[in-house]
Amino acid sequence: MSGFIYGLCTITALACAGLLLRSYFLTKCRLLLWSGLCFVGLGLNNFLLILDRLVFPDTDLSTVRLIPALIGMILLLYGLIWEAE
Repeated sequence: MSGFIYGLCTITALACAGLLLRSYFLTKCRLLLWSGLCFVGLGLNNFLLILDRLVFPDTDLSTVRLIPALIGMILLLYGLIWEAE
C-alpha cells in the first residue's frame, strides 16, 4: 500500500511541475519557472523514495534522495527572493 501512495505523490509532484512549466512557457512569468523547477526536484525526491523504500530496502539512500529536494527548495527560495516583482 505504501508503494501506491509513494507513486501517487510522485505523479502529483511531476504533474504540478508540468503544469507550472507549461504556464511559464506561455506567460514567461519567472516565478512559475522557479516553482516548476522546485516541483521537479520534489518529484525526483519522491521517485528516489520509491527506489529507497521498495526497490533497494537494504541500502540507505536518504542522503541521495534529499539532494533533489534541497536543490528544488533552493531554486524556489531564489525565485521568491530575487525574481519577485
